[in-house]
Amino acid sequence: MTLFEVVLKVTFDSFFTDLSRRFPSAKIFIWCNGENDVVEVIVKNPEEYPLVMEQIRASNILDVVEESSDNYSFYLNIHKCNCMKQNTIVRHIGTLDLLNIFPNLIENGWVYHRLIVFRHEDLGELLRRLEKWGWVFKILRKIPFNGFIASSLTLTADALFSDLTEKQTDALLTAHRNGYYKLPRKADIQTIAAKKRVPRTTFQEHLKKAENKLVTALVPYVQLFNHASPEKRKSLKIHT
Repeated sequence: MTLFEVVLKVTFDSFFTDLSRRFPSAKIFIWCNGENDVVEVIVKNPEEYPLVMEQIRASNILDVVEESSDNYSFYLNIHKCNCMKQNTIVRHIGTLDLLNIFPNLIENGWVYHRLIVFRHEDLGELLRRLEKWGWVFKILRKIPFNGFIASSLTLTADALFSDLTEKQTDALLTAHRNGYYKLPRKADIQTIAAKKRVPRTTFQEHLKKAENKLVTALVPYVQLFNHASPEKRKSLKIHT
C-alpha cells in the first residue's frame, strides 16, 4: 500500500481564521492531544501585537498561559480542545483513514493541514464533506510518502534545533562538555569562556539565546503533556 503526504489549505469563518485575516503578520500554530489544545501565536508586526492581544483577551474563551518577553509571541491553553467537540476538519479526519500531523498553521485566513493518507477514498470523502459545508479548499501538495510515520509524529531534531545559529549550537555543546549542566556544576560561564578564549558576556549571550530557543520549541509539547489526564500520560509511556 502506497501512503501519500497531502498538504491541504482550507478557509472558513472561525475566531482564529478571522483574527489572521485582520492581522496579516500573525501566525497561529495549534497542537491537540484529543483533550486539550495548545496554541502559539506569533505576531511579527510590533504595531499589531497589542491589538491581537486585546482581541484574544476580549474573547473570554482562551487563557494566556505564557507571554514571551520579546513582545511578539505568546502561548494559549484551551482546557478542552475545540476540534473534538465541534464540526471541524480534525474531527472528521479522525473518522477516516487519514492522519493529521500537528501543528496546524493558520495564516491570512487559511488553515494548513499536513495529512498522511492511507486510502484515496478517504481523502475523497473528506473533500466531499468540505464541499458540502461550502468551505473553500486547495490541495497544495500530494506526493508519495517515503519516510517513516514515527519520525513525523515525534518531536524532531529539526523542530528543536533549526532556529539555532552555529555559535549558539557551539555554546550549548561546549557548556555540556564542560559539565555546566551537571549537578553540582563542574564549571561556570567564566571558566568555560576563558577556555574558549572568548569574552564571558559573548559566550553567555550565545548560550542564553540557545537555551531560550530550545525551551520555546518544547513548551507546546510540555503544555500538552502537563494538561493530559493520568490515563493519557500512561498511554504515552513506552514500557519494556
